Amino acid sequence: MQHMPLVRPAQVPRPTLSVSDKLAMVADMPAAGLGNSPWKKVHDMTISNAALEMAARVEAFVREQIFPYEQDPRRDHHGAPTDELVMEMRELARAAGVLTPHIRPDGSHFNQRETAVILIASGLTPLGMLACNTQAPDEGNMYLIGKVGSPELKERFLAPLVEGRARSAFFMTEPAEANGAGADPSMMITTCRKDGNHWIVNGKKCFITGAQGATVGIVMAKSEDPDSAGGACMFLVDLPDPAIRITAVPNTIDSSMPGSHAEITIENLRIPADQMLGDAGEGFKYAQIRLAPARLSHCMRWLGGCIRAQEIAVDYANRRMAFGKTLIDHEGVGFMLAENMIDLKQCELMIDWCAGVLDTGSLGTVESSMTKVAVSEALMRVADKCVQVMGGTGVTDKTIVETMFREIRAFRIYDGPTEVHKWSLAKKLRRDWKAARE
Repeated sequence: MQHMPLVRPAQVPRPTLSVSDKLAMVADMPAAGLGNSPWKKVHDMTISNAALEMAARVEAFVREQIFPYEQDPRRDHHGAPTDELVMEMRELARAAGVLTPHIRPDGSHFNQRETAVILIASGLTPLGMLACNTQAPDEGNMYLIGKVGSPELKERFLAPLVEGRARSAFFMTEPAEANGAGADPSMMITTCRKDGNHWIVNGKKCFITGAQGATVGIVMAKSEDPDSAGGACMFLVDLPDPAIRITAVPNTIDSSMPGSHAEITIENLRIPADQMLGDAGEGFKYAQIRLAPARLSHCMRWLGGCIRAQEIAVDYANRRMAFGKTLIDHEGVGFMLAENMIDLKQCELMIDWCAGVLDTGSLGTVESSMTKVAVSEALMRVADKCVQVMGGTGVTDKTIVETMFREIRAFRIYDGPTEVHKWSLAKKLRRDWKAARE
């Protein structure tokens, strides 16, 4: 197996900088040219030393203890790490003090800009986010339960997730064949109706990440109850449940998420009313609370993975000889890596900007759409060029470069395809244009 040198950030010789060092520099960058712009206060906000220190610890842990697991054969039929492997790595993270690092010991979260430096470091390998318990969908589900859940629900469902002893699934997406909800959640056809002090849920779901093996579920359904008809409801459920059947687990282009992306049938699922997240009919509103931060978290983690792919490609290009000189000395190759360098920096800054907007208390719907498009498309370019630079080696499983290519291709679709976000942004431009003329 080929590895980059496993060196702690503090041991990296200058002027070479670790990921954590580079992100710390971003935190201190002046908001040049902003003047009295309302965004100036976003850029003036600082990232705490505690967050920077945690990011450095996460990076050192991932590089030293998790990189060696990349060739571990414990994988399921889909190529995803088994729960046995994940839990073994999590015990290492627990011992190193970097398990669920984006949540402080008192249960409070680092802010979004601080979360970014931590999650980028955990994403240097897809196994890093699993080891540190910062992976999707659990990270987003923890955020949602923490924001909306009652104290009782937090104790029962959130605590095991934060402790890294459980996995979760978010049941929203529905089959295209049934014309169900996908990028447009208003098309939801899974229903829920009240029956005494319970709710009964029926429907079909698909692409439910991690459902196989999860012990905590968030089920989303459209209400048929007169008091909340047409609105959506969210419920917390224990898994497995005989009323929630996995009918298929298709192979998909990505393979980093345990449990893969299952197809589900829900038949007469009875859920106690006190397991509803928030109020009946408000599920779409709660989904918005989760949406922008979860969308941005994907950007953070996959930026980490592409930083690593770039490291591997640069190392390869500096060692591999062709036509009398190293690959990097051929302009066609060197320019690709230089373009990657530019794209990675732009991703970093877009993430920091959007995180700063969320930290002001804004929902950040527009900003997260812009960032998701910019980052997912840029990282696709980065991953593709890393494969190209490495030639035949780039398409093998000897490094994570081909893994990142596959993962980023899927990332361009989930949490909203690029085209849906662009369509949404174009609608805003239209609204703003009309409003300016009224």
